[in-house]
Amino acid sequence: MPRPAGRVLTLLELLQSGGTRTAAELAHRLAVEERTVRRYVEQLIDLDVPVESVRGRYGGYRLAPGYRLPPLMLSDDEALAVLLGLVAGRRTGLTAQHTASETASAKIRRVLPKHLAHRLATLVDALDFTDQPGEPATPDTDTLLTLADAVRHRRPVSLRYTDRGGRLSHRSLHAYGIVAHTGRWYVTGTDPEIGEDRTFRLDRIAEARALPGSFDEPTGPSPAQRVLSGFATAAYRHEVTLRIQGSVDQIRAHLPAGVAVLEEYEPEAEEDRAGERWLRVELRAERLDWLPAVLAALDRPFVIERPDELRDRVLALAERLMAFARRAATR
Repeated sequence: MPRPAGRVLTLLELLQSGGTRTAAELAHRLAVEERTVRRYVEQLIDLDVPVESVRGRYGGYRLAPGYRLPPLMLSDDEALAVLLGLVAGRRTGLTAQHTASETASAKIRRVLPKHLAHRLATLVDALDFTDQPGEPATPDTDTLLTLADAVRHRRPVSLRYTDRGGRLSHRSLHAYGIVAHTGRWYVTGTDPEIGEDRTFRLDRIAEARALPGSFDEPTGPSPAQRVLSGFATAAYRHEVTLRIQGSVDQIRAHLPAGVAVLEEYEPEAEEDRAGERWLRVELRAERLDWLPAVLAALDRPFVIERPDELRDRVLALAERLMAFARRAATR
């Protein structure tokens, strides 16, 4: 590459680092005269790179938003950070479009220096994740950006939504926030027609459209807390209520916020009041077979208020464990 062209790219990299750069500073960094810097700036402008001239004592040049993304100059560390972010985002389902992340990654890989490309390939080959990969539930980019704008400006939105049963409906929403959770994207807010909180999966939204008007910023739980609370109170087959003696941290280690709702409980028995605090735990589940093992792992005193079927399952697990323990002792 001719030296002047190389300096033009270096100028672009300097401007992309942020802030306003004086002509004297740029001339020093490029080892040229200030008039040459002005000529390089004109070349960038001819390439549709939005360079602004700033007047005044502290004036100089800076990049401005343009109608398209200009060429980006990345250092080795920045290129690795972007690529690893794309790999992790694609693997965990947190990229807006699977194809877009693939093509963006391919573009950067094609222009990496050989030594850096080799190091990156080695890292990706050695990288593993603790969670199991699944089918990515990526949202539509336009939907994601429309909802983000609605959240920022507190504008109502109209949604065309398909629920888990395959039923299509049209909803209105005062969107409070967008939440990424376990590889999926959610939008949470209030349904103004019924005045209740609602949470929707973004990949099930076929269309999102901003509506006229605005609404007040909500108080109370954060969007992430609202989503987790919604999971814990969703309509499932079994409604479970427990009383567990222990701290919030002890219980949350086995029953996170997305699974169960905790509240203070004042026990009636004198001996229980004198000991550790009790918490009432409420959750909903489609199946109960996983809960006895969780209660055993808690290793805390508990009372099952409902359902009776869970009590039967816990007793059955206890009997099996006792039988296994006796069998091992007789060998």
